[in-house]
Amino acid sequence: MRFEFFIGRRYLRSRQKQAFISLISILSTAGVTVGVMALIVVIAVMAGAQNEFRSRILGVDSHAILMRYGGEIDNYRDLIGQVQREPGVLSARPFIYTQSMLRSAAGASGAVLKGVDPPTKTEIAIDGMGEAFRKLYPLQGDDTPEDNVAPIVLGKELGRKLSVVEGDTVYLISFRGMVSPIGHVPAMTRFRVAGFFASGMYQFDEAYAFVRLADAQRTLKLGDTVSGIEIRVNDIYQADQVAERIKKKLGFPYWTKDWMQMNANLFFALKLEKTAMFIILTLIVLVAAFNIASTLIMMVMKKTKDIAILKAMGASDGSIMRIFVIKGMVIGGFGTMLGVVLGIGICFVLKHYPFIKLPGNIYYFTTLPVQLQVADVLTIALAAIGICFLATLYPARQAARLNPVDAIRYG
Repeated sequence: MRFEFFIGRRYLRSRQKQAFISLISILSTAGVTVGVMALIVVIAVMAGAQNEFRSRILGVDSHAILMRYGGEIDNYRDLIGQVQREPGVLSARPFIYTQSMLRSAAGASGAVLKGVDPPTKTEIAIDGMGEAFRKLYPLQGDDTPEDNVAPIVLGKELGRKLSVVEGDTVYLISFRGMVSPIGHVPAMTRFRVAGFFASGMYQFDEAYAFVRLADAQRTLKLGDTVSGIEIRVNDIYQADQVAERIKKKLGFPYWTKDWMQMNANLFFALKLEKTAMFIILTLIVLVAAFNIASTLIMMVMKKTKDIAILKAMGASDGSIMRIFVIKGMVIGGFGTMLGVVLGIGICFVLKHYPFIKLPGNIYYFTTLPVQLQVADVLTIALAAIGICFLATLYPARQAARLNPVDAIRYG
């Protein structure tokens, strides 16, 4: 063992007259531990929230959409064929999207009406709305309404607001109604509630209603046109590139937008919050680092004669510096290691025992989402070690610069 490690270890063993310095060392270790632990837990929750938002949004919305400036698309079948031939595209299908109102025997509520085509078995397997599609299309390709009443699938919260159950009747009031001699009269169409869906996003569950594409076209008097084309890709992180290629290939008047653009504000806010929380909680580690520096400064003052003797025996300035750096790094390293262990342990408990409940009508999810990422843990641990290392440099440098003669004379 190099003598710097030996002496640094001896200095960590406090004697009675150095109890105050030992107490500060313990507090410094605790500060680093709490800071690292809090950082790991908070960053894991932020990463979990980002992942939950992404998965739930993509469970309802598509990876990208293709639409036309100025109105509906009439040649959508030809466009779908072109889009599906594009590399990276998994599937493409038409959709109709409009604002409407639903009325039941118990009340009324605004809704986002979405008309969808029957998906393939592969799409149902990967789509978060697969169960809703099965309720709309019990026999794929069968567009015959049951009892001459078209089916509709409502969000769970929307169904609760309308006070309806499966099998009840609701009326869709469309603002794209019929023109009469007295003016524009909203059209009213009867639908049978085929079921409900729960996406996990309260904003979707309280507003979305799904119907068959043909029923939406008939109700909204659209003829054989659609609002746009939904596109699903093999790699969601390549959706922007695929969408851009499709837009360039088709040209004006068509435009595309990927899921990151459609939810840019939300994901930017999450990223900003994650960065802000990292900076704020790093201040806890920074305060602990100041305590480490204070501990080492007092240690240098207590060990002035020891340092002088070591230098008189031939110890170099580098060796003296390393002794105090080692002491500070042991405090910081132990605190970081303990903080990582406790942080991972708390994340494990929160993930497997979700005892913290959140109101769904206020938050996007009902339990704390936790996603522990190795890169985040390593970044936090390295940042804590780096801050502790920087805190040791000044007192260690001051110890190395002590003059042995002056230290023995005045120490």
